[in-house]
Amino acid sequence: MENRDHSKKVVDGNDRAPSRAMLRAVGFTDEDFKKPQVGIASTWAMVTPCNMHINMLAIEAEKGVNKAGGKGIIFNTITISDGISMGTEGMKYSLVSREVIADSIETVSGCEGFDGIVTIGGCDKNMPGCIIGMARLNRPSIFVYGGTIMPGKHKGKDVDIVSVFEAVGAHANKTIDDQELKEIESSAIPGPGSCGGMYTANTMASAIEALGLSLPNSSAQAAISPEKVVDCQEAGKAVLNLMKKNIKPSDILNKKAFENAITVITALGGSTNAVLHLLAIAHAANVELTLDDFTRIGKQVPVLADLKPSGKFTMSKLVEIGGITPLMKRLLDHGLLHGDCLTVTGKTVAENLSTITDYPETQDIIQPFSNPIKPDGHLTICYGNLAKEGSVAKISGKEGLFFEGKARVYNSEETALACILDGTVKKGDVIVVRYEGPKGGPGMREMLSPTAAVMGKGLGKDVALITDGRFSGGSHGFVVGHITPEAYEGGLLAIVEDGDTIQIDAENKEINLCIDPSEIDKRLSNWKKPKPNYTRGVLAKYAHTVSSASLGAITDNF
Repeated sequence: MENRDHSKKVVDGNDRAPSRAMLRAVGFTDEDFKKPQVGIASTWAMVTPCNMHINMLAIEAEKGVNKAGGKGIIFNTITISDGISMGTEGMKYSLVSREVIADSIETVSGCEGFDGIVTIGGCDKNMPGCIIGMARLNRPSIFVYGGTIMPGKHKGKDVDIVSVFEAVGAHANKTIDDQELKEIESSAIPGPGSCGGMYTANTMASAIEALGLSLPNSSAQAAISPEKVVDCQEAGKAVLNLMKKNIKPSDILNKKAFENAITVITALGGSTNAVLHLLAIAHAANVELTLDDFTRIGKQVPVLADLKPSGKFTMSKLVEIGGITPLMKRLLDHGLLHGDCLTVTGKTVAENLSTITDYPETQDIIQPFSNPIKPDGHLTICYGNLAKEGSVAKISGKEGLFFEGKARVYNSEETALACILDGTVKKGDVIVVRYEGPKGGPGMREMLSPTAAVMGKGLGKDVALITDGRFSGGSHGFVVGHITPEAYEGGLLAIVEDGDTIQIDAENKEINLCIDPSEIDKRLSNWKKPKPNYTRGVLAKYAHTVSSASLGAITDNF
């Protein structure tokens, strides 16, 4: 088998004897030097349950590569845990990790001369990081999702990590006691796998499958399951087929593929983070994608999945009824997917779905088109004077479509959370959390702790929260994030004061500060840019290179 365009430059010829000597020490034989080399990027680490099993999955992918005639080489990149760092200064490193992961996969693969790539991700930044690295390298590549966690149980109900965050608010509201908080904490995470609702991890896994970069239903398998083992082995084999056919990410990642991804995450009611990550992946793939594409597609695609956080069911329940392929088949049959898009199977989307059977008639997780959860998309791109470059709201329909209230302004997530928990925040308030953008934080933290506390305090329909930071896929309620320009860059968010009236109009897709224009001009003239929070290290480097959230918070926009 040839297909060794990259590895032969590293191992062929008498002058490459030193390279071969090094590789013999890690297990290469004479025969292995004649095989295409496939790098297997593992995001294994014991810092989070999302990734604690991925070393085992990497070994299965290596088996698949080797059985198909290649030589698999496992290497590691990093992961961080949003769930553990949420609400702390450590969360500022979360979005940064996406860039570190992409850079490290590109660096190792480019250095070692791998002919093909398999990447395996669990926690949500792993996945776009893996895909960005694959797109930059543009070598035959495939992604494997580490799989969803199984739900925990508390009082006969499914619980997950978001249940714990919301329990903190309920405890502050004195609706549960110390003992029940401890019980929920102790039962919510029963083992390996990514957070169990349609949060960012499952959203991005579904988006990547819809893009065509993972095998069918890779996004809808339990982390610990025979199906996931087979998925890894088949991915190892599939990358050799991609090499044989010379199919690269650039052959798969076109505008129609991104439209398919947006369609699928809309139907699933996915995370707002998908907007940020898909923009960044498109940039890496040289595909023109903008915020307005989400609006355009959202007008045509209903929300069909009754999944957490705003719905009833966990991802494990969707896995039980067949995963996302029957949903994709329904979307295709309704003319909402591009069936001619190429995928890593070497076949088109339509060909992959041709043998898929529909969901069981008795299921009530995926609603019919005749009775959708929401008749149009939930990812609402809002403009207005507070967001001249755009913002992202997650409107499930349960919150209503319009909110007007008085601003309560906080210059950090921690101060906002404290005031939610101690009762300072009241019904009718618009919580403003600023200086949490990509540059201002830096790092664009997720506001799961404040939004979960709002829910736990029983204020979910009575207050709104807006920010230049992000939201976890587990956040729900009347929330608007990704506000650009961010406060640190002099966006209008920087001059909002306590008591100002703010209007959020999801129907007209606007978010406005309702004060006199002359007052806006006066405040802007008096505003001074704060000193940076970090002047050394990776956060300072990130703040110096990162772009606006409206462009995907990319770091190579040269």
